[in-house]
Amino acid sequence: MRRALLTTASTSALVVLLLSLKPHQPPEPAALAPAPSPTGARHPGARPADGTYTGAPIPTRYGTVQVAATVKAGRLTAVKVLSAPSDNGRDREIAAYALPRLTQEALSVHGAAIDAVSGASYTSAGYVRSLQSALDRAGA
Repeated sequence: MRRALLTTASTSALVVLLLSLKPHQPPEPAALAPAPSPTGARHPGARPADGTYTGAPIPTRYGTVQVAATVKAGRLTAVKVLSAPSDNGRDREIAAYALPRLTQEALSVHGAAIDAVSGASYTSAGYVRSLQSALDRAGA
């Protein structure tokens, strides 16, 4: 009877301890931190400057992703992929189906607030971060 009581109490304590733990999340490396906003004074609500802006190269697990964004009349009008993971056939296959989808979605929302492509999580995250840094440089 004592053994059963001791086992139940220790199991309950262990479950409470495990539920109180929080998952570990490693700090974000400095290389993946968002690019700082331009230091030039911009007025709130001001329209981004027209032009083509190169985003930061974002290192991912499978390679670097970098894009250039074209802004006209204050709207994102084009995105060109400058670099994407391409070390092997699988990387090229993923890039071939993910990057056009990401570009299409970015152009439809005129920004970087887009969903990742299933099966291309790292490439999607790199694309979004590089696009956002390009838009930050434009003042968007």
